[in-house]
Amino acid sequence: MKRNEFLKKGLLGAAGIVGATALVGCADDTEQVGAGAGAKQAFKQTFDWRMTTVWGKNFPVFGEAANLLSEWVDTMSGGRFKIKVFGSGELVPGLESFDTTAAGTTEMGAGASYYWQGKTPAAAFFAAVPFGMNGQQLQSWLIGGDAEGYELWKEVYAPFNLVPFLAGNTGVQMGGWFNKEINSVADLQGLKMRIPGLAGKALEKAGGASINVAPGELYTNLERGVIDATEWVGPYHDYKLGLNKVAKYYYTPGWHEPGTQLEFFANKDAHDKLPADLKEILYTATLRVQAWVLAEFDARNGEYLAKMKAEGTVMKEFPDAVLSALRGYTEEAITELIGSDPVANKVYASYNAFRTKAKAWSAITERAYYDKIEK
Repeated sequence: MKRNEFLKKGLLGAAGIVGATALVGCADDTEQVGAGAGAKQAFKQTFDWRMTTVWGKNFPVFGEAANLLSEWVDTMSGGRFKIKVFGSGELVPGLESFDTTAAGTTEMGAGASYYWQGKTPAAAFFAAVPFGMNGQQLQSWLIGGDAEGYELWKEVYAPFNLVPFLAGNTGVQMGGWFNKEINSVADLQGLKMRIPGLAGKALEKAGGASINVAPGELYTNLERGVIDATEWVGPYHDYKLGLNKVAKYYYTPGWHEPGTQLEFFANKDAHDKLPADLKEILYTATLRVQAWVLAEFDARNGEYLAKMKAEGTVMKEFPDAVLSALRGYTEEAITELIGSDPVANKVYASYNAFRTKAKAWSAITERAYYDKIEK
């Protein structure tokens, strides 16, 4: 081939490549323009949700957490996504928030999953299991590793048209307030105590009575003798409710709730209508709440424990024999629960397998630290 012909063909080939590239570029630009227009249209959409909670609207930590979620979602979305928070009783009674959100009357709710144990037994394992995982371990099961716990949680709530989200953890709670000393298992017989979930079942097996009392009624019910004892959370909350004024003995450890996981839940139909970025904003904001709640409790509990001691609260520890008996009754309650419901059995198998691994690790790290170093 002559040099002139070679150059001519080369230039034509190059022109073809450039032209083809230009056409591809134009096609890409067209697609991008179309996608951009769709994105701009989606970006103009706004969403106004309502959340009903088990707690009072501005209740310390719990109610505040719902308010913070609303604030953070609004800010991160640039005002496109707003969640109006309603406390217990403002729209519906607090314990109806699950059904209200499932039906789509409200788009979102807040509470703790063991309140719904009567609707689905497996719900108990996503809040607190007596003698079970602490807050750090439970969070790891839910969102760490393969997030097996969270996937199961979503599976359990799916038949109710709900999507669960993490909403903070209380950490290890206190064992509760009593107007008489607990020196033996016999002292639990006939005891009327506000205590929910599997722990309530264990108390009943010990001869006591588990009474369901709303947080706002704890003080008056304890003062009037409607109940003999109550657990709530820890020094910060308990002091705010004035429980140290109406009960003499404050017991530890919180065998019944070693790290209680709180929850938000969204109506699935409403959640599915959110564009991808707003779904991500909602999920991210819930994780921010998750971190804030535990940090707030840890920051406040030590401060308020000192206040209680200064005001004469008598601190007591449950005797080993009492804890041993309650552990046995808890195991009986769990066996009955998972034996009656295949979904609960599946969830507990995962929970227990994770707990076994977590215990082995914490035994040589955290437990060793507390036992040998921080005394």
